[in-house]
Amino acid sequence: MDFNNKTILITGGAGFIGSNLAFYFQENFPDAKVVVFDLFRTGETFANGNLRSFGHYKNLMGFRGEIIAGDITKREDLQRLRDFRFDYIFHEAAISDTTVYDQKIMMDTNLNAFKDLLKMAKEMGAAMVYASSGATYGNAPAPQTVGREEPANIYGFSKLAMDHLAYGWMKKSDLPIVGLRYFNVYGPREFYKNKTASMVLQFGHQILAGKRPRLFEGSDKILRDFIYIDDVIQANVKACAPKRSGVYNVGTGKARSFQDIVDTLQAQLGTDLPCEYIPNPYIGQYQFFTQADIEPTREFLGYEPEVTLEEGIRRYLPEIVRLYEEEVSSR
Repeated sequence: MDFNNKTILITGGAGFIGSNLAFYFQENFPDAKVVVFDLFRTGETFANGNLRSFGHYKNLMGFRGEIIAGDITKREDLQRLRDFRFDYIFHEAAISDTTVYDQKIMMDTNLNAFKDLLKMAKEMGAAMVYASSGATYGNAPAPQTVGREEPANIYGFSKLAMDHLAYGWMKKSDLPIVGLRYFNVYGPREFYKNKTASMVLQFGHQILAGKRPRLFEGSDKILRDFIYIDDVIQANVKACAPKRSGVYNVGTGKARSFQDIVDTLQAQLGTDLPCEYIPNPYIGQYQFFTQADIEPTREFLGYEPEVTLEEGIRRYLPEIVRLYEEEVSSR
């Protein structure tokens, strides 16, 4: 697809996935107009002590498009977007912290604001690609398949509610509307997610600090579908011209263990630190096996995962080291 001379909105554009999308379009389609909308961090926290917004200006260093600071739950902030006529909307803004239990703010931010953006997309004739989540599956058995959801928290429930809302709009719109259920995404520009950053990054920094990697007991049998950011960007781009609007899983279709992450990191860093195994305090509320069913994603989006866990860590490692030297060890 050629996005040159198109106008693109990325909500949550100072966050992990949103900022990577912004740079993808800037680097590959220099004549595209890219508009980033983000709350940015304010210091405001939830009851769990975590930041309300993980958006960070450092994720956008070098970005030359237009940046608008705003809150998607405030219609006066969304009104600023009426100065544009968007061809594509990538809606990444959300409360993605699964340990936030304030149901009202979760539903306001993730569901109600999405309806406002769908209305805007319809008025402007824009394709809508939005972030759903693998959290919609909760404790559903693997491979996780669209239509078999069991959300285990308000975050997963809010994302499933977004999908149900989107299905209703798909029935009455000819414009593409695609929800992407991300599984365990890792890669550059996730550092400012703090404690919710991937275990690839967290284990990498433990090892670089010379600390024994801390794993739950039985981590060789705790499996996740880890997906590198480049494949997530691929899925977003292909979702702009789907064979059919819908909700699709974005993973590799292959589950790997947390032990695999540590072993791969140590092999590539040339370390051999013994692991420390600790009891898992989340037995009964913990996903032990996630693996995306990506056959519909292949069929209707033309998506094909390209990056293995080993290759993803190899690509990511220089950034993990840079962040450790500049942001972690210097503190």
